[in-house]
Amino acid sequence: MSSSAIAAPDAAPPAAAGWRAPLLALGFVAFAILALFFRDVADMVSIWWNASTFGHCLFVPLLIGWLVQQRLPGLRQLQPVAWAPGLLWLGAGALVWLLGAAAGVALFRHGALVLMLQGATIALLGPAVARALLFPLFYAFFMVPFGEELVPPLQLLTARIAMLLLDLTGVPAHLEGIFITTPTGYFEVAEACSGAKFLIAMAAYGVLVCNVCFRRWSRRILFLAGALGLSILANGVRAYATILVAHLTTVDAAVGFDHVVYGWVFFAIIMIVVMAVAWPFFDRKPGDPWFDPRALQGRAAASPISSVTAGALALVIAAPLWLAATAATARPLPPVLALPAVHGWSRTDAPQAYPWKPRFDGADHVVSGRYRNADGQLVDLAIATYARQAEGRELVGFAQGAADPDSQWVWSSPAPAPADGLGEQITAPGPVVRHVVTVYAVGDGALTGSKPAVKLATLKARLLGRDQRAVAILISAEQRDGQDADAAIAAFRADLGAMRLLADRAIGIR
Repeated sequence: MSSSAIAAPDAAPPAAAGWRAPLLALGFVAFAILALFFRDVADMVSIWWNASTFGHCLFVPLLIGWLVQQRLPGLRQLQPVAWAPGLLWLGAGALVWLLGAAAGVALFRHGALVLMLQGATIALLGPAVARALLFPLFYAFFMVPFGEELVPPLQLLTARIAMLLLDLTGVPAHLEGIFITTPTGYFEVAEACSGAKFLIAMAAYGVLVCNVCFRRWSRRILFLAGALGLSILANGVRAYATILVAHLTTVDAAVGFDHVVYGWVFFAIIMIVVMAVAWPFFDRKPGDPWFDPRALQGRAAASPISSVTAGALALVIAAPLWLAATAATARPLPPVLALPAVHGWSRTDAPQAYPWKPRFDGADHVVSGRYRNADGQLVDLAIATYARQAEGRELVGFAQGAADPDSQWVWSSPAPAPADGLGEQITAPGPVVRHVVTVYAVGDGALTGSKPAVKLATLKARLLGRDQRAVAILISAEQRDGQDADAAIAAFRADLGAMRLLADRAIGIR
C-alpha cells in the first residue's frame, strides 16, 4: 500500500479546506452588525427575558445551533464561495431597518437584524450553503418578538368562545367586550389570558416539528393549521373552565385553578395531544439526510471575498448614517401648550369617577383638562405633542395612548369614532367605562385615527427630512347614568371646531 493511500483518511476533505476564510469574514461582518445595532439587539434580548410572551425566543438561538449541527456532515461536502448577489438580501435588511427606525416600528428593526445576518451568510458563504441552511436561516425569524398586535382580537375571540360554552352549559352570563359577568363575579379576559403567548410559542414549536418530523408539505400544512387552531380553541376552553370553577365554587378558587393549570399543566397537555395525534403521520425517518450536497453544489460565480466583505459593511453603515442626517432637520414646538377655550363649555374641577390620564412617554408637552356644558355633559380633553419621534418617544406604540398598562385602565373593545379618529372603550375597577376618541397628525399631514397611518407618516417625515412635529388629541367621556359617552364626545367635538386648526396650533404650524 502506498504512503499516499495511508495518509488519505487524515487529510481534510477538499471542500472542507476552503471554509476558514469565509467563516472568518462572516464572523467579522456579523460582529459588526451586532455591534452597530447593539441597542436593538439588547432590546430584543430584554424582551425575551422580561416578557413571558416571548420567553420561548431564548431557546431559538440554541435550536438554530442544533439545526446547523444536524447538517454538518452535508455542509462539509460543500464549497463556500463569496457571492456578491447575496448582498441584495443584506441590503434589503438594511433598508428594512432604516424604514423601521424612521417609522418607530421595533418589529421592523428587529426583523431587519435577522435579514442582515441572513444576507451576510448568503453573501459570504454562497448560494449552495445558503440552500443547505435554508430552514435554520428561516427559523431565525422566530427570534423576533412579534405577535403583540394579536392580543386584542384574541382577547375578544377568547371571550366569545368562553361565552358560547357558558351558554351551552347553562351558566347565566353577560358579555361586554372582553368582560364577562356571571352571578358569581365579574371576569376580565386580560392580555395574559388572550392566549397570544400560547399561540406564538405553538407557532415556533409547530414550524420546528414540521421540518424535523415531516417531509410532505401537505402534512406540514395540516399539522401546523391543526396545532394553531387547537391552541386558540383550548385557550377559550381554559377561560370557560376558570369561570365555571368560580361559578361552582369561589372566585379565589378559580384564580388558583387558572394559574396552576395554565402556568404549569395546560400548555404541556396541549403539546402532548398535538404530538400524539400527529405521531402516526410522521414521514421523516431518523437518519434521513437533510439535503443532497451533490444537488446543491452549483457553479455560482465566486466574487473576491474582500470586496463582498467591504460591500456588506458599507450597506449596514449607510442606514444609521442616513437617519442621523435627517434627524437634524427637526423643527421646534411652541414653548407652551395650552388647552383651547371651547364655546359653550367651561373648565371644571369635577372629579372623575376613576382617575384617568393617557400615557405618552417622551412627549415634549402633555396637557389635559375637564370641560362641562350647560346640559351637564362632562368631557376630558388631552393633547400631547412631539418635536420629533425616536426610540422611546413615539406617538403610537406599545403602552402609548388612552389605556396605560401600568394603571388600572384596560382596553375592552372598539368604540364609535368619526372617520378621522380612533374609538376605544377602556374600563377601570368599579367597573367604570370610558370612551376615548383619539386623533393624530404628523406635520401638516391629514388627521387620522389609524396607527399604521401615523407610522407611515412618521416614516416619510424622518426618511425624507420633512416636518417631524406630531400631535395626539384625545377627547374622552365616562359612560354614566344620564350621560351617554358618545353623545358627550360628539357634542364637544362639534363645539370645538376644526380639529385641523387645533392640531396645527398645538405643534406651531399656525
